[in-house]
Parts: sequence; structure tokens; C-alpha cells
Amino acid sequence: MATTYNNLFLDTRARLRKAGVEAAQLEARELVCYAADKTKEQLYRDMSLYVSAQLEKRVDELVQRRLGGEPVAYIIGEWEFYGLPLDISRDVLIPRSDTELLAERGIQKTRESGEGARVLDLCAGSGCVGLAIAANVPACRVVLGELSEGALRICKQNVRRNALNARVTCLSVDALEPPASSLWDFDVIVSNPPYIPSGDIAGLDGSVRDYEPHMALDGGEDGLDFYRAIAAKWKPALRLGGSLVFEVGIGQAPQVEDILAQNGYENIQTAQDTQGIWRVVEGVLNN
Repeated sequence: MATTYNNLFLDTRARLRKAGVEAAQLEARELVCYAADKTKEQLYRDMSLYVSAQLEKRVDELVQRRLGGEPVAYIIGEWEFYGLPLDISRDVLIPRSDTELLAERGIQKTRESGEGARVLDLCAGSGCVGLAIAANVPACRVVLGELSEGALRICKQNVRRNALNARVTCLSVDALEPPASSLWDFDVIVSNPPYIPSGDIAGLDGSVRDYEPHMALDGGEDGLDFYRAIAAKWKPALRLGGSLVFEVGIGQAPQVEDILAQNGYENIQTAQDTQGIWRVVEGVLNN
């Protein structure tokens, strides 16, 4: 019996649900769109049309990969974050909805800094946070700082993909080392650094542990290496009155607040994400 796009979508969703995939509806849609080379709009328009046996086979192969643990974003090579389409590869972490709070706080701080604000996204990964800020604050300029060559390549692709070349640059930067003297006078530094304690990586969910880059996960013995290094060593890169805004792991907010306080940051505040987790810690450099 011939299968329609609608049947193919519903079958795919059912298989993912049965396997316990939380976002089965979204992931089924993404896999079918990718296999058929259609946009969401085209898929919805064509729901009643019949699909080829070849396409059914292709979707089945993609679903097998997903059920084997490979995240959808790596299978299809892209993901959306804060309304922006982004290229994704296994060199970068998949942008998560938790991180939209970091982007939101970064956008807010950048707007407050006024015309021509300068922003650094440190440990940029796919560039998702810095690009969200650049896209939402038209007059600002953003630097995406990242050490991994593969991730920098993805950053550059995403700058082009979102037509932000005029205001966003990508630089090879080691967040654990003091900044080069050319990196200074930023109004806002945002960072979603590696924050998983080294000993916890083996126990992570397989889709993270086996597929996502460990370099972007491993925050050292207690998970706080990057917070300590950035708060201390990157002060010269912030102008007076500038803000340092971090995403933190579950339960890390009090320690990161302490790290900021020890390094002389003031007006330290912490915000909760949509799950009620204390997710973003920020402070201002006043002296």
C-alpha cells in the first residue's frame, strides 16, 4: 500500500516515541524534512502526497541512526537556536533551549550598553549565543572566540548563513589563557564554557557522551576550571562597567557567584531557566 507523507511522519513519530524520545514530534518532522529535502512548510503542504519507496528507506535508515543514540542535529547537520538556523557538526555541542536564557541576558546587557556595544562570546562552539545577540541588537559588534578548529569552521559558516559578516568576526582564542592585548574594551562577555566535572563524563547519557565533543564538556576536576580562569584572566578584556555573563551547570550557581565575588565583580545576580534551574550567573566589573 502506498504511503503518504502524513503516514510516514506519523510512523516515524510513533517509532521515536516508543523508544522514549521526548521530542518525538519535532525530531520526526526534522528527519522527514531532511530525507525529503523539504522545508517544514513544504512538508505540511505535501502531507497528502505519496512518497517513494526510496524515501521510506532513507527515513528508516535515519531513524535507525537516531535509535542507535545519534542526536538528530548531527544526523541532519543543522539545528535552530533563538530563531536562527545554524550549521551543526560533531565538532560543536548541539545548542540547547536551556542556553536561550544566556542569549536573552546577553541581548539585554548589550542593549543596555547602547549604540556600538562590543560583545565577546567565549567558548563560542557553534556561535549560537553571539549570533543571537548580533541578530537581535542591530548596532552591536560581536567576536566569537573558540579554540577548536572544527568549531571555528562552524562559527564562520553560521556567520555567513545568517548574513552577519559585517558585524561578527571569529577568532581562535584559548579561554583558559589571558587574552591577547588586541582583545579588550568589551561591554559584555558571554560564555557557556565546558562545565561537566571530568569524572562525570563517563556517566552522561550516551547521546551526549558518545557523540558530542568532550573538549566542549570537560570543565576539569570540579567542573569549574573555566569559570575560575575567565573571571580572573579575562578582566582586562572588559571595560569598566562591563558585564561577564555565564551559563552554569545544575547546582553550580553558588560556586560561580563566589568565583565572581572573589575576582571583584559586583551586582552579582543569577537567573532561572524555564525548568526552574539557576542557569545564568552574571556580574559587573566596576574597578
